Amino acid sequence: MAGSGAFAQKEHGGAGDLAKAAQNPIADMISLPFQSNLNFAVGPHSKPQNILNIQPVIPLHLDQDWNLITRWIMPVISQPPLTITGDREAGLGDFNPSFFFSPRQPTHGVIWGIGPTFVLPTGTDKTLTQGKYSIGPSFVAVIDKGPWLFGVLINNVWSFAGKSKRPDVNQMLVQPFVNYNFAGGWYLTSSPIITANWQESGRERWTVPVGGGFGRVFKIDEQPVNMQLSAYYNVVKPTDGANWQLRAELTFLFPE
Repeated sequence: MAGSGAFAQKEHGGAGDLAKAAQNPIADMISLPFQSNLNFAVGPHSKPQNILNIQPVIPLHLDQDWNLITRWIMPVISQPPLTITGDREAGLGDFNPSFFFSPRQPTHGVIWGIGPTFVLPTGTDKTLTQGKYSIGPSFVAVIDKGPWLFGVLINNVWSFAGKSKRPDVNQMLVQPFVNYNFAGGWYLTSSPIITANWQESGRERWTVPVGGGFGRVFKIDEQPVNMQLSAYYNVVKPTDGANWQLRAELTFLFPE
């Protein structure tokens, strides 16, 4: 999503540099990720859930000092029954656009971005949506050091409108990420998504996964792509939350 101009030029020079650009959530590069999250043992029947996140990233150059990085996440969900007598549902989830203002030069070696994130109730079934309009701040920081690229993305959203019969929303997402890059575009990665639902209490509040995987940046014909496979175990989760998650991602990269 957004880095420095000099950093962007470095990123796009070869497979290793392009891999770092693909790993940076605010790299100054257009990308189109398709991220499939297969969650195991969800709901009272312990059935699988799949969430395919289609999340294009489009940077806009505001001036010589600042970028605006736009990230649009549209989930396509296959949801198992959430009640004993319920049915599986499939369709669109809630749309989640984010906007990061990011300086084009790193600050003391740190690439960072800050801005608003929104959740819009676009779900096509009541089990696929929170039914609320939500907004909150989002922040990301990235450090590129030798073969390592690591950082964290944090946001919290609160509901301000929507269906009055649906619960209010107050939830946080923290996604630390660590990548170690090898020659030829190969890398190891860990990028767990930690969430907290502040409307709940105790173990019902937190989802805390641990795990990781691997990936590679390469070309299909002349098109650069990033492919990644990882697995995560939820050491803390709500009662009907998933035990495991298998994440597969295919990203089309469009370096300048």
